[in-house]
Amino acid sequence: MIYTLFAVAEAQTTGIGALGISASAFIIQFISFSIVFILLRWLAFKPIGKLLEERRKTIDGGVKMGLEMEKEKAKLDTEVAKKMREARLEADKIIANAHKDARDVVREAEKSASRKTEAMLSDAEVRIEAETERAKMALEKDIIGLISEATEAIVGEKVDMAKDGEIIDKILKRRAK
Repeated sequence: MIYTLFAVAEAQTTGIGALGISASAFIIQFISFSIVFILLRWLAFKPIGKLLEERRKTIDGGVKMGLEMEKEKAKLDTEVAKKMREARLEADKIIANAHKDARDVVREAEKSASRKTEAMLSDAEVRIEAETERAKMALEKDIIGLISEATEAIVGEKVDMAKDGEIIDKILKRRAK
C-alpha cells in the first residue's frame, strides 16, 4: 500500500508534484512525525523537562544560598573582628593590671628589704655599742691593774684596796678632764 501511494505521487507532475513533493507521502510523513513527536514528548521530553526544571530550581536555590552565605560570612567577619577587638582590649587590661600588680609587689619587696636592712643596721649598731662597752670595761680593768702595779712600783709597797681605789679614781679624774 505504501508503494502504491508513492507510485501515484510520482505520477503526478502538476502542482506540488512538479516540485517533487507528493501529497500522500507528505501526509504519511506528517502522521509518522506526529506519532514519533507524541511518543518522544510523552516518553522523553516531559521527563527531561521535569529533570531540567528540577536542576534549574536546585541551581537557583544554590545561588540564593550562596548569596545568603556570603551575607552571613560578612556578618560573621564583622562579629569576629568586633570580638577580636574586645578580646584585645581585655588582654591589654589584664596585662596592664599584671604590670601594676608586679610594680606593687616590687615596691613592697623593696620596702620589706629596706625595713630588714634598717633592722639589721640597728641590730649591728646595738651589738657594736655593746662590744664597745665591753671593750671599755676590759680596758678600764687593764688600766686599773696597770695603775695598781705602777703605784706599787713607785711607792715600793703594796697599797691596800681602799687606798688603791682612791689613787686610781684621782688618776682617772685627771685623765677625763
